[in-house]
Amino acid sequence: MTGVARIRCDQVAPVVGDLTGNLSLLTTAVQRALDDRVDVLVLPELVTSGYVFRDRAEAERVAVTVEDPLFARLAEALAGTTTVVVFGFAERDGARLHNSVAVVQSDGVRAVYRKTHLWDRETLVFDPGEDAPPLVDTPHGRIGVLVCYDMEFPEMPRMLALAGADLVVVPTNWPVGAHPERDRVAEVIAAQAAARTNGVFIACCDRSGTERGQDWNEASVVVDQFGWVVAEAAPGAGTTAVTVDVFPALARDKSTSPHNDWLRDRRPALYEREVPRA
Repeated sequence: MTGVARIRCDQVAPVVGDLTGNLSLLTTAVQRALDDRVDVLVLPELVTSGYVFRDRAEAERVAVTVEDPLFARLAEALAGTTTVVVFGFAERDGARLHNSVAVVQSDGVRAVYRKTHLWDRETLVFDPGEDAPPLVDTPHGRIGVLVCYDMEFPEMPRMLALAGADLVVVPTNWPVGAHPERDRVAEVIAAQAAARTNGVFIACCDRSGTERGQDWNEASVVVDQFGWVVAEAAPGAGTTAVTVDVFPALARDKSTSPHNDWLRDRRPALYEREVPRA
């Protein structure tokens, strides 16, 4: 590992249905990251396609396979670097259609994850993935991948933590919802809780812009292994980049006191017992 890793969540505004324009948006973000010596670049969920589809047929028109030339072009742009790029795309796999995320480095596509927990109308457009989230060994630590609503299920970041993740990256599209002004949005609070209870860094990249009347939280955030926010988008910032230097290897120390450890203190056999009702 390189020690320090510069993480960036690039909160851009893709346009639904504009594959060509969104690919230009993606490549521009990658070039900016390379210019700024970013080690791990995270972009939003479905950044290549947009999100608010009218129906499945519209999503299919901007879906690509993992053999699409865009992945080779990205790898070529990363040549001679150790930069990791993580971004969401609509994936066509035969007759199936997935809300997917790719992890790309200079040697090509390292992993593709198909979102397993679909949110709201996504269930009318996409097929859920059936595989566990991947863990990718990189020069900047072991990186696990989730997508948006996956984070609402504690088992998902726990799976990655148990597998040895240092950093969990989460491309998201968080729709605006009401929340108390004194608090961060609930999705960020969930990321903080997951980071703390698993002792991992978490980087969530939200999106900006208004899409068919839908606004977004615009709440990109990086959380450290103790659950503290170390970088975040300012409220109402719109299109912006959240960048911070962290030490991912610190996540490998799960001790919470001289006598406690987040993972070793688990009692899985207990959790499988039936809860007694008095």
